[in-house]
Amino acid sequence: MPNTKPSLLKDLNHNYDGLQPNPIRIFDAEASKIDGVLKLSLGEPDFNVPEHIKQAAINAITTNQSHYGPSNGWPVVRQAAADFLKDRYNLDYNPDTEIALTVGATEGLHSFLDTILNPGDKVLMPSPTFSLYDQLIRINGAEPVYINTESSGFVLTPEQLQHAIDENGAAVKAILLNFPSNPTGVTYNAAQVKAIADVVRKTDLIVISDEIYSELTYDAPHASFAGELPEQTLLINGVSKSHAMTGWRIGIAAGPADLMKRVSLAHAFNVTSASNPELYAAAEALSTEAGRQDTLKMKAEYIKRRDFVVEAMTKLGFKIANPSGAFYVFAKIPAGYIQDDNEFCYDLVRKNKLALIAGSGFGPGGEHYIRLSYAASMDDLKEAMKRLTAYINENKPA
Repeated sequence: MPNTKPSLLKDLNHNYDGLQPNPIRIFDAEASKIDGVLKLSLGEPDFNVPEHIKQAAINAITTNQSHYGPSNGWPVVRQAAADFLKDRYNLDYNPDTEIALTVGATEGLHSFLDTILNPGDKVLMPSPTFSLYDQLIRINGAEPVYINTESSGFVLTPEQLQHAIDENGAAVKAILLNFPSNPTGVTYNAAQVKAIADVVRKTDLIVISDEIYSELTYDAPHASFAGELPEQTLLINGVSKSHAMTGWRIGIAAGPADLMKRVSLAHAFNVTSASNPELYAAAEALSTEAGRQDTLKMKAEYIKRRDFVVEAMTKLGFKIANPSGAFYVFAKIPAGYIQDDNEFCYDLVRKNKLALIAGSGFGPGGEHYIRLSYAASMDDLKEAMKRLTAYINENKPA
């Protein structure tokens, strides 16, 4: 096997200096080495892709849809995405100039950030937030700025946002939102979205709104940020969470045409285009009544699971922010137990073979919290609560 010539390593791209693998993946890999471990660590739906969506991909293969298509995706798929956003969230996008189909939400986010950031720019992020964002920002030579939202129930307030804008000055280029949220499961209602938009509209900030969990909202309809401030918003959505298609890697990137012209260039240079069978499968998921019913069935199951887990963990003394979307519970470790969330998670997995994720990996405000994914069968969740109950009872403070 070849060894790198040492002198080649002296002056590589410094934007990658200090970047680390995703802490969620690191812990999950360690937990996987434990025999009999029960993992509620990854945000991975336990449902299989519905059969009619699989068949759409198979049909694309058997009809030889194997050639290069437009970099933004075939027109029929972009139209399906536009119709989906209109039907669910009353958003108006021209499928020819304002939508690109990306290789998952992550590539869409990467293309957004590639497009708008210059070295020295700052991006505001309500925290805790998904642990990938800060790395994508740093890769572009920019600086992530965390806004700790623990004191406001993990919902960014207008006052917090205005303070961050004032404090960081002209270097602020964008704000990156994620709701429903990974890791907290908290989302924003229409009034909260409007309140944030009222602050942003007085600025030249670009809003990147990651709404990949929008179809999984439980207590009220999802209110898209793009519906309130479309002229300043770049929107991410997709089929990964709504249709259990995480491995199929199809995202939706949408925004004003002038911005999307540049985003489409970044997307094309990064990946050329998404895969044809997956694109046609996404069209089936987004445009058919069967696809709509798939999501509603999954959503009903997630609500049952959420309610079960929240009740069980609350009884054990965990304090939980209201998880009104996505499929996560973000719980504060009870007093008297190990308060270092990383140590808590490692102790739990070693003693009781239950893998949860430490909250501090999601940024300021996540310390002393743990994240549980309830995208698992009810049988697994019942067993998980047995193991967590045993751990809590066996480690009661003196």
